[in-house]
Amino acid sequence: MGGLVEVMDRRAPGPASAEERHLRIKKELHQKLISELDLSAMGSMSEEEIRAEIRRGAEQLCLRHDDLLSLPERERLVEDVLDETFGIGPLEGLMRDATVSDILVNGPKVVYVERGGRLNRTDVVFNDEKHLQEIVRRIVGRVGRRIDETSPLCDARLPDGSRVNAVIPPLALDGTLLSIRRAGKSPLLVDDLVAKRAMTREMVDFLSACIRGRINMVISGGTGSGKTTLLNALSAFIPEDERVVTIEDAAELRLQQPHVVRMETRPPNIEGEGAIGTRDLVKNALRMRPERIVVGECRGGETLDMLQAMNTGHDGSLTTIHANDTRDAIGRMEMMVGMAGFDLPIWIIRRQIASAVQILVQAARLSGGVRRIIKVSEIVGMEDDVVSMQDIFVFKQTGVDEDRRAQGYHYCTGVRPKCLSRLEEAGLGLPPDLFEGRILTPRATPDPSAPQPPPAAAEGDRLWGLFGRGREASS
Repeated sequence: MGGLVEVMDRRAPGPASAEERHLRIKKELHQKLISELDLSAMGSMSEEEIRAEIRRGAEQLCLRHDDLLSLPERERLVEDVLDETFGIGPLEGLMRDATVSDILVNGPKVVYVERGGRLNRTDVVFNDEKHLQEIVRRIVGRVGRRIDETSPLCDARLPDGSRVNAVIPPLALDGTLLSIRRAGKSPLLVDDLVAKRAMTREMVDFLSACIRGRINMVISGGTGSGKTTLLNALSAFIPEDERVVTIEDAAELRLQQPHVVRMETRPPNIEGEGAIGTRDLVKNALRMRPERIVVGECRGGETLDMLQAMNTGHDGSLTTIHANDTRDAIGRMEMMVGMAGFDLPIWIIRRQIASAVQILVQAARLSGGVRRIIKVSEIVGMEDDVVSMQDIFVFKQTGVDEDRRAQGYHYCTGVRPKCLSRLEEAGLGLPPDLFEGRILTPRATPDPSAPQPPPAAAEGDRLWGLFGRGREASS
């Protein structure tokens, strides 16, 4: 190992920053360690033993030339080498940061993170483009995916459930692009969403009854609006004695029921053969005796198969789609059914949607990164050739605070859902006052255009929404 001293003594021509010097030494140290590993001995060692052995070797190599490195620099260097060997290199530290929700890599020298709904540039860098592509290939290779010049796009996931999207040159013009949507250590529950004011307790009461009562539901929203988070949270209300089949492009759902069958799509191989898409899996799921089918996201022709499943005895199924509003979600489903390759008249498609889907939930990412459930709507049937809908709960944005974060409140429209009779038949009756037209969250400035609370609430007799239904107000 003494050769590393000579390697570390070599200086790049011209002045170099401390960070450049650190990257150069780290790369050389990593290469030296890998070249001296006894691969035959590693086969009989656990990962913990291998990690301890590599740490010991890295520390010894650093001590051989401690005049080049201070103690903190040596510690950082050893940790970085371990991350290169076992993790995802320079990004490993960001993955350990619980405050980071998204990691966005725009080439080897530009890395952004999202914290608290805001994007910030970090000082994390890769050695070069080759180094970045090595990390990307390591990530996608762990889940049996590949990325190369013949297949320069890839969706994958990390062992902790984080979702990964990668694009390499020639499609990425300024270097490899990598996006990581972090998965929390434990999925958010509805109580967490209520505490964050993403939704109110009244909305939870209604949606949880719909889940238990096997009402078909579609969650719509834009990218990063929290669709999958909401789907995960609501899935907790699925009874544990039911068989649930989940279908995803990149597995993100973390259902807690004991009888869950998980399936994931497969991309084509290097010859362009063997692809298994969402539509193939939905068709196959119908032969697996599912009681509910949960599709992570409908993006194309599989929407028709999903609607047919909802209409043929698989009540209580759930899925998500990209749309800006619950009404827009109907149009999106119409378009995606058309992608199935059947020349169906539009009125047939709309009738299929109206009979299959009962509840639409709209999630949104508002100003400042605030995520809210902005609408809960019900499909009540058809009027001529138009799908008829009614809004049950709505979020009204009133402005932004000093940090440009959206402010507003939820309110109930006062409309009694048509599906209540079905819930009552299932023994899931809800109190009539749950749907009284009123404001469900406090707001600073009254908005005359919004539905006003009932007299009792206006007089301060009761506090609603996040503060608990029916509890006496303190004087």
